[in-house]
Amino acid sequence: MFRKGNCGDNTPMESFFGHFKDEVDYLVCQTFEELHLIIEEYIEEYNTNRYQWSF
Repeated sequence: MFRKGNCGDNTPMESFFGHFKDEVDYLVCQTFEELHLIIEEYIEEYNTNRYQWSF
């Protein structure tokens, strides 16, 4: 359960979105569909081919 004011609760999501913003050039997307495809491809790559630290 998340506690108010405890920054450690959301660490995995903060890490994921930090990597996403650093590694994906999402600002070049012209349409929502293009953005959706880029996000889906990144998530697939992130979950299957990258080394995952265990928390």
